[in-house]
Amino acid sequence: MVTQMKTFAMALDLMDEAGSIEEYKEYHKNVWPEVKEGLLEIGIEGMEIYLLGDRLFMVVDTKDDFDITTDFQKYTNSSDKAAQWDILMRKYQKKTPFTEDNDWWAPMQRVFDLNPQ
Repeated sequence: MVTQMKTFAMALDLMDEAGSIEEYKEYHKNVWPEVKEGLLEIGIEGMEIYLLGDRLFMVVDTKDDFDITTDFQKYTNSSDKAAQWDILMRKYQKKTPFTEDNDWWAPMQRVFDLNPQ
C-alpha cells in the first residue's frame, strides 16, 4: 500500500534581539524528545526549518489526511513538555506581516513545482 503525503510550506519571523536568534538555533540543535514524539504522533512525517535573517521557512511532510489548520497544533496536547516547548519558542517568534489573525505560522502558496503529479 502506498501512503499519500502532503507537503506544507510555512513562514514565521523571529524577534531580532541581541542573541535571541542564536538561542533559537541552539534549542533546535537539541529539540526535546517529547516534541519530536508529539509531532510524529499527530501525523507529521518530516519537518525542516530554514532561516534567512529573522525569517523562518518551514517545510512539513504529513500523511494525506492531515489538516494543517486543525491538526498541527495538536502536538502541544501530546505532553506537558511539548506544551512547554511551544510556549518557550513563542518568546523568540513573531508573526510575519502577512500572517492572518488566526494563524501563527503563515501558510505559503506554492507558485512552482518542477515535478507536478
